[in-house]
Amino acid sequence: MHALALLAACVTIVGAIMVITRRVAVHAVLYLVVTLLALATVLVMLGASFAAMLEIIIYAGAIMVLFVFVIMMLNLGQPDSAREKEWLRPRAWLGPGVLATIVCAELLYCTSPLSGAAPVPAAITVHDVGADLFGRYVLVVELVSYLLLAGLVSAFYIGRNRAGGR
Repeated sequence: MHALALLAACVTIVGAIMVITRRVAVHAVLYLVVTLLALATVLVMLGASFAAMLEIIIYAGAIMVLFVFVIMMLNLGQPDSAREKEWLRPRAWLGPGVLATIVCAELLYCTSPLSGAAPVPAAITVHDVGADLFGRYVLVVELVSYLLLAGLVSAFYIGRNRAGGR
């Protein structure tokens, strides 16, 4: 099980490095999804399956849809047809595909009864997460939501100014 945790951590690190080094925003988003899935795998191995599901649903799902929407809305750079041809090349999908396959295989192995993983005695429940998020961490949650909103408005404003200058 330690080897699987190290493999998931390595996938997370490689994915994060690829997010930073990609020049095309959509490729960076693909690697970010893989990185978030690898983090969810680490959470499953630690016994926090509910936190892992929140990671997948909120970050790898909803936030990534928001990022793709912003990228499409800004429409910076090349014309649409040239940009779409670049996105659809197999070379662009090979890295995220391989990393996602490794992460999915790990998740399937860890959640199968064949893995022999010992059950974690103290599981995190939905009530615990809700009580923490809307109890002592409510200010942090609200600040993060304002930060995301400010980032979206800033990206829209910067994109509009650049598009107007073309």
